[in-house]
Amino acid sequence: QLQFVESGGGLVQPGGSLRLSCAASGFTLDDYTIGWFRQAPGKEHERVSCISMSGSTTYYADSVKGRFTISRDNAKNTVYLQMNSLKPEDTAVYYCAADFRLELTSYSGIYYYNRTPKWNYWGQGTQVTVSS
Repeated sequence: QLQFVESGGGLVQPGGSLRLSCAASGFTLDDYTIGWFRQAPGKEHERVSCISMSGSTTYYADSVKGRFTISRDNAKNTVYLQMNSLKPEDTAVYYCAADFRLELTSYSGIYYYNRTPKWNYWGQGTQVTVSS
């Protein structure tokens, strides 16, 4: 059974940190580009960060650049999102998603996919709340 499970969410004060994990079972992540997305009430679904199959290319939304770091450990079949300097506007449900053999590259600061993403698999989401 293919499964994608996020963990690590919770309540944190502004300026604090959390590390989200996304663990896959039933398939290996080596051939997948992974994305982290978030959905806050009343706001649009937002792509937060992506990491290529090899891990050599990473993308960050402007809203999190310099504060969030995406990484992957293919041996552990897990992807991480380290979130530092959290702000109340980071409050959302965070989801990870995987896209089979989606190529993610970057040239001169512009990011490209080799095709339209499908995001085949999604996790169930983990709530992140930033509040004092």
